[in-house]
Parts: sequence; structure tokens; C-alpha cells
Amino acid sequence: MGFPYIDGSAREQPDAPQQLPTPERGRQTDPAGYLLDPKLADAINVALLLSQPLLLTGEPGTGKTQLAHRLAWQLRFDGPLIFNTKSTSGARDLFYTFDTMGRFHAAQTREGSAANIDYLTYNALGLAILQSQPREAVAHVLPTGFVHQGPKRAVVLIDEIDKAPRDFPNDLLHEVDAMAFRIAEMGNTEVRAAAALRPVLVLTSNSERNLPDAFLRRCIFYNIPFPSSERLTQIIQARLPELKDGASPLLDSAIDLFLELRMAGMRKAPSTAELLNWLQAMVTYGASPVKPLKASAEALKRSASTLAKTQDDAAEVAARIDAYLAR
Repeated sequence: MGFPYIDGSAREQPDAPQQLPTPERGRQTDPAGYLLDPKLADAINVALLLSQPLLLTGEPGTGKTQLAHRLAWQLRFDGPLIFNTKSTSGARDLFYTFDTMGRFHAAQTREGSAANIDYLTYNALGLAILQSQPREAVAHVLPTGFVHQGPKRAVVLIDEIDKAPRDFPNDLLHEVDAMAFRIAEMGNTEVRAAAALRPVLVLTSNSERNLPDAFLRRCIFYNIPFPSSERLTQIIQARLPELKDGASPLLDSAIDLFLELRMAGMRKAPSTAELLNWLQAMVTYGASPVKPLKASAEALKRSASTLAKTQDDAAEVAARIDAYLAR
């Protein structure tokens, strides 16, 4: 079965499971294809020079999260260690979690380890701090079977920090300054990063909640603006090579319509990520890169579901596309 994979008029089931395509998202997330704005590069360099966290804001889809992957790639580190912030996150969760129920069960049944250390799981920043030290320096806080891969430096991404409770950033002030944390369940033992291998900390925020001033003062701040049409063209060509050579008729007209949709007052305006998905889907549906968008009306309509995330927005997109094709 080729594309499209679903035939709405089918009345018979295939004889065997159908082969679906391997996801091509790797092309869109390859750190080598991330284009750094010069001002963003300046902010990164200042953060690295001063060994301060880099705080990125900007609307969803502008590349905040992917910047951490680009940074780790360009520094030739391993991929970033990621902490996905939740509304229930506490400051300790960034460093480690302790299996309280498991420890309680072991104490009651006398099954399993009797040592608190074996109920520790290290999370993103805690893991980066541990692995900045030689194994022998932190062996006393490593659970049985822990694989220590240091000493090495790491990029740590704290994603969407504004989702956390209000006290979360304030509770991290000392730990972020010192790059150290204490393990309460092990007699308040402190673990500190090696000075020469302090983790590189990247934080993202969608500005859903204001961050405390004391925390902001400790960060290097940069707001990633939404790209201009020229910048969008560069991003698309870096991420989708099939739209690089001779594709300006499709690209130029698609970007014009995309920017018009962004100005239409939609509840969730489409982002760069949606633009990439839309173009990839249109080309798969048969849109010609060397012809303007209007020449591929069917592909345009059939791929429109990539641009809207609510029922009202879908209706707005459909109406705008009809109006565009009627001009």
C-alpha cells in the first residue's frame, strides 16, 4: 500500500499488516540543521563565559527546546539531560527522587536492600553534577549497579520551567549558584560539581507564569523572536532539503499564506514546527516545489490538518484556504 495509507472507500481488509513509513522527524530535529540567530549565539556565549543558566522565552515552536540539542552537539557533548517540568515538580526532583514506598516495603518485609542509597534515582541536573566528578569522588552516593560515565560535562535542559509551582525557581537559587545538592535521605550528604566541568544549564519558558526576580537575576535571558519570512525560508531549506533547490515558487507562496494564517487571530497560531509539517505533507501529497501553491490546491487542502489545533481554528484555516484559492 502506498501513500495515502488509508482509503476511505475500502470495504475489504488487506491480507497482511500494512507497512507504514519510518518517521522522518529526525530531519526536523537534527541539531546540525538548527540555525542560530547571531543574537542568540551571543547570549549563549555570554552564558558560557559567565557559567550562568541560559533562560529562553518565545512562543511555542520557535526552537527553544531544540536549542539545547544544538548546543550539546556543537560542544561535542552527549545529548542533553532533560528535565520536563510538571505542575507538581519540586526542586528536589531536578536532582533525584527517592522511592519512599519501596524503602518502606523493604523495611516491613525485610526483602530487598536495607540501604537508603539503593532507593535513589538521579535526575537530570543531579546526574550531570555526579558525572562531572571522578567515580571515586562520588562512589559513596552511587546506588548498586549505577553506571558512572564521567568525569565529563553535560548540557542540562529544564524544559518549561514556568509550569512548576511558584516556589520551584526560588528553591533552586543556592543549588544553581553552587551547582550542588544535598541528599536528605543520606544524612544531608552534599554532592558538588567539579569546578572545571560545571553543567551547562538551559531553561525554557512559555511565559505562562512570571518567574521570580531573584531567579531571573541569575540567568542570561534571550527571547527567541518569531522568524521573518526570509528566516523561515532558511529554516525550511535546512530542514527539508527537497525544498532547497528551485523550490522558491512553492516556498514563497506557502510562507505568504502561512504568515496570513498567523495573523488571522487563531487561538493557537501555527508555529515553525507546523509549517515544516505542512510543507512535508504537501510535497508527499504531490505539491510541486517548482510551482506556486495555487497549482497544488488538492495537496493544500488535504494537508491543512497540520495547521490547526482546535475546531474553531480548523474552520478558520479552511475558510482562509478557500479564500486564497479563489483570488
